[in-house]
Amino acid sequence: MSRGPAIVEQLRAALGVHGVFVRGCLSFSEGEGPHLSDGTSARSVVLLGNIGGSIWPAFSKWLDMPANRMRKDPLDDWSKAMIRPVASELGATAYFPSDPPWQPFQQWAMRAEGLKASPLGILIHPLYGLWHGYRGALGFTDVLEDVEMATSSRHPCDLCVEKPCMAVCPVDAVGAAGFHVQGCRSHLRTPEGRAGCMVSGCLARNACPVGAGYRYSAEQLAFHMAALQL
Repeated sequence: MSRGPAIVEQLRAALGVHGVFVRGCLSFSEGEGPHLSDGTSARSVVLLGNIGGSIWPAFSKWLDMPANRMRKDPLDDWSKAMIRPVASELGATAYFPSDPPWQPFQQWAMRAEGLKASPLGILIHPLYGLWHGYRGALGFTDVLEDVEMATSSRHPCDLCVEKPCMAVCPVDAVGAAGFHVQGCRSHLRTPEGRAGCMVSGCLARNACPVGAGYRYSAEQLAFHMAALQL
């Protein structure tokens, strides 16, 4: 009998209180998966992340502690502090987007949830829009069968006629050819960028109509923008 459903329930119970959700589960053929801590290859990976601002209450409370205020990468540190103990309890290997060897989190999410990239480069979810993220993943030695997770074959951007994300960017960093990272960063260094996107979040991201109800709070948006290395 697969232990997949039991593991998912354990993860939901342990991490849900912190706003961390089980986002998807995918299986690998023998030798295809990422390396586990014992050097073998994972047969299953469970993705963990936020939906909308779900992690903000717990994370912001943790961030207010004097010992955490001066951390260089507080959100990464918090994610590891929340996820690693659960990984140890389950006998799993924890992976994080900030740690080498860099794991293909976006590819995993595309396989597990059926997502595709938006013009901003961020994976867009048909329900949550651009307001979600992946805080970590757990690798297991066995195939976790009978895990029912929602997937989508619908790409919201294909159904969006007006494409407001492309029209609102003041420096045309968002376009059909892709996202112009340097143009965006250069703008954020200007007085207009510091008074605009750096305060209220990326104008193009805010303009996307998909998942508007999951939009991050002003405090969370300001935190993410301030974390950019400009």
